[in-house]
Amino acid sequence: MNADDVRRTAWAMPLTSPSYPRGPYRFVNREFLVISYRTDPAALAALVPEPLVPAGDVVRFEFIRMPDSTGFGDYTESGQVIPVTFEGRAGVYVHSMYLDDDAPIAGGREIWGFPKKLGSPKLRVDKDTLLGTLDYGQSRIAVGTMGYKHRAADHAAVQQSLAQPNWLLKIMPDVDCSPRVCELVEYRLEDVVLKGAWEGPAALQLFEHALAPVAALPVRQVLGGLHLNTDLTLGLGRVVHDYLRR
Repeated sequence: MNADDVRRTAWAMPLTSPSYPRGPYRFVNREFLVISYRTDPAALAALVPEPLVPAGDVVRFEFIRMPDSTGFGDYTESGQVIPVTFEGRAGVYVHSMYLDDDAPIAGGREIWGFPKKLGSPKLRVDKDTLLGTLDYGQSRIAVGTMGYKHRAADHAAVQQSLAQPNWLLKIMPDVDCSPRVCELVEYRLEDVVLKGAWEGPAALQLFEHALAPVAALPVRQVLGGLHLNTDLTLGLGRVVHDYLRR
């Protein structure tokens, strides 16, 4: 393969068999359990990178079931997102993500900068309860529960929330382990079809782990649970801040 062929074909690794196809990516019957809770404001301030600003003391812990996604297949994901503002605009900062499939781990990290690590999340119905669990290796680090479809949620408010911008901190190292890319990336969910939205009583437990520190944002008060069923497209991103340009 000559140099022109490399330049023409190179866009992801490995060169001749990337771990995922080009996006954008469509998700069908994507199901969310979102538990909102209050945490320690000082812990939030220590973890949210400038120029993002925490919008209060709330964190959302998410369990997401994705049975049908173009290129990525069938997988489950879990993690924390933080309501923030950027230049006066409200949205969320994606702080941590754990999932059980190589392709979306590689694609998410390389394209957008999603903070994805290998984990074992589950989302299922346990009799009258929607149950989310997250294991890191052999250790359970999160358990979320919600009463199953207790009452319908406000679809307009949910649609507005899903339309907000999302921000990520994309970091890629150079060969000497110095940062070659350090950027704030913005992306949005597109062509969202909200098939159902429900609210209910919720509970959340987080457990300490050295390499999966979800409990670094401790639960002070659970505010409620939200259960969603959607079709949507994960839009490609744009760089809104470059930390390496002074």
